[in-house]
Amino acid sequence: MSDAERPAGAGRSSPGPAPGAQPAHWGRWILKTLGGSVGVVVGLALTVLLMVGIALTVAYPNLPDLGGLTDYRPKLPMRIYSADGQLIGEFGEERRSFVPIDEIPKVMQDAVLAIEDARFYQHGGVDYFGVLRAGLANFMEARSQGASTITMQLARNFYLSTEKTFTRKIYEILLALKIESQLGKRQILEIYMNQIYLGQRAYGFASASEIYFGKPLKDLTVAEAAMLAGLPKAPSAYNPISNPRRATVRQQYIIERMLDNGFITQAQHDQARAEKLRYRTPASVALHAEYAAEAARQLIYAHYGDEAYTRGLNVTLTLNGQEQNLAYRALRKGILDYERRQVYRGPEDYIDLPANPQDLDARVAEALVDHPDNDELKSAVVLEASPKRVVVAMQSGESVAITGDGLRPVASGLAEKANPKVQIRRGAVVRVVRNPKGDWTITQLPEVEGAFVSLDPRTGAVRTLVGGFDYSKAKFNHVTQAWRQPGSSFKPFIYSAALEKGFTPATVVNDAPLFFDAGATGSQPWEPKNYDGQFDGPMSLRRGLAKSKNMISIRVLQSIGAGYAQKWITRFGFEAERHPAYLTMALGAGSVTPMQMATAYAVFANGGYRINPFLIQKVTDSRGRLINETRPPALEDSRRVIDARNAFVMTSLLQEVTRSGTAARAQALLKRSDIYGKTGTTNDSLDAWFAGWQQEVVAVVWMGYDNPRKLGDRETGGGLSLPIWIDYMAQTLKNVPVREAVAPPGVTNVGGEWMYEEYAHNGGVSSLGLDDRMPAPPSEEERRGILDLFRR
Repeated sequence: MSDAERPAGAGRSSPGPAPGAQPAHWGRWILKTLGGSVGVVVGLALTVLLMVGIALTVAYPNLPDLGGLTDYRPKLPMRIYSADGQLIGEFGEERRSFVPIDEIPKVMQDAVLAIEDARFYQHGGVDYFGVLRAGLANFMEARSQGASTITMQLARNFYLSTEKTFTRKIYEILLALKIESQLGKRQILEIYMNQIYLGQRAYGFASASEIYFGKPLKDLTVAEAAMLAGLPKAPSAYNPISNPRRATVRQQYIIERMLDNGFITQAQHDQARAEKLRYRTPASVALHAEYAAEAARQLIYAHYGDEAYTRGLNVTLTLNGQEQNLAYRALRKGILDYERRQVYRGPEDYIDLPANPQDLDARVAEALVDHPDNDELKSAVVLEASPKRVVVAMQSGESVAITGDGLRPVASGLAEKANPKVQIRRGAVVRVVRNPKGDWTITQLPEVEGAFVSLDPRTGAVRTLVGGFDYSKAKFNHVTQAWRQPGSSFKPFIYSAALEKGFTPATVVNDAPLFFDAGATGSQPWEPKNYDGQFDGPMSLRRGLAKSKNMISIRVLQSIGAGYAQKWITRFGFEAERHPAYLTMALGAGSVTPMQMATAYAVFANGGYRINPFLIQKVTDSRGRLINETRPPALEDSRRVIDARNAFVMTSLLQEVTRSGTAARAQALLKRSDIYGKTGTTNDSLDAWFAGWQQEVVAVVWMGYDNPRKLGDRETGGGLSLPIWIDYMAQTLKNVPVREAVAPPGVTNVGGEWMYEEYAHNGGVSSLGLDDRMPAPPSEEERRGILDLFRR
């Protein structure tokens, strides 16, 4: 193209502006841009104001009632405590402890305000600059700028969904304004700090402090408060236990914010940033009273329904924490001692172990998740196994070598020709327990069960309750739910009935064989035996009970009548229909629970009064106000079920049992004379009992299998249950002075025997069954024939 064809000025340089001058069109562009931005901001502001105005006119009257806040009643769990204040159970979906604002430490309040709402006390519920900033971010599809004030968060948590929409934000603002018009600032902060969810099922900062740090709010440091203050934004994302790195970053930021807002000094800031936090680790329960806690939960639920889990009820039981642990340990020790005498049933599982030693620890840990520790019974994986040495690895990562006596309970599983199903070899999952001396023994989880209950015979207050070997293994409460045959431990109630029919401790009864046809037993012919298989001929009633002679008890019951005895035992709280009026009642063939037995023996212990056992001492609400309290009635004549002299004579008889009879170990080991009780072993050794007392405490122990089977030919109540009872009493009665029963009016001592005055001079039953013949001793020829049998 020629120059003539170019437009004027094309291809030429325009004359430049004077040095230092700005182009006029740039200035105009900047002014237009600024004006447009201001216009947008003003427009947005006007839009927001317009929408707020419309919302105030249309939506505000339809906002929900604030009764849930003005009359704030947080969902507080039911907590169960022992009599000495130890927490033993917590029931409810939300773990929460309500703390008034005046009791929430300033450092915790400041930490929350620093990160959530530093201008909380200056605004009226809505931080308008923050709302505008969040609105712009939402308009430009940027991340939320966190404009919600504490009041707005409270409105959202109580009344709105968590969806991030413009409509919800408007309602959130309106609700915040309404809340601020009806509640004071401190009340709003109080509700917020008790209501907000903070992970780990913790609601409110008081609960979170206990769960994460194991301490009350008042003891929190600046660093700990800052860590907790970081949780409301996203409890799972900033959980210091599962996400320590992320949680620490947020905590450090909050500490900076606390300094910027003047809540802490520079020195406090520096100390908080450097502090190494120690978190609460899941520890074993300090007080094992799970069965008692569950029994109390059922009682409270029966009265309050679902509200029991939200009203914040504090339930104090009658249990003494120290005694409860004594009973728990004594029962477990007795069961484990029995288990060591049983045939080894084999490992719980077998797993494949990696050849690479570096992968071993992870594989062991993974396998043992399915076999959690059972208190002192630790699960372990066998790494090496031989008849003389076994090496195991536990969940803790510890490895131990077990030798000598520690292998004796599982010797059959270590034999070279052991059945593969029971053999202990590399990869076997076994149980180990540390002995008092510190060495380890391989054992197995018990199949046998047990129960222990003790109560105050003067009031009925339950002092200890252990419903089984382990609550996590079986929830069935054997103290209150297990109906079992009491065996010989039931005999004292037959003897008590006999005292009213003229029998005395000096009455002579023949221990000779008996036979009954089906009509007498109600089922089939019966030829009862003594436990030892021996018949010792005539003996006093006292001696017959001390030696637990079955023939003596049967003859006594036959004499007084089974119907009379059936009616008599109801005085002690037994149910007549569970004890048919047949002679088998003399041997405890009916059904009882351990709690029933404890209540029944309490009648002897307190001098003849029927008491009702109770577990709950008092119930208070979340603010400590008393709702209900158990006040046991005094022991007065209206509650008397047997005469004082009957109780006294039975006490004398049962003292003989613990002095020279089947429970003689009791007085020998406890070294005190004010101990009374009776052993019990049922037919075929299906149940083993000991029930006994000292004037301040009655305790009953039972052992047996849930699906009844023989405990063993040589296992008895005196060998199984009595040692457990002694272990408990040895500590419980350590500082209790010896105090024997005092003879009441109406009894007299004749020749060393206590009896009713009217029977003192041959007025009662002097003898029974003396005409019954003892089996003739074998002749010399028969004796030689028996010996010949053993020579064959």
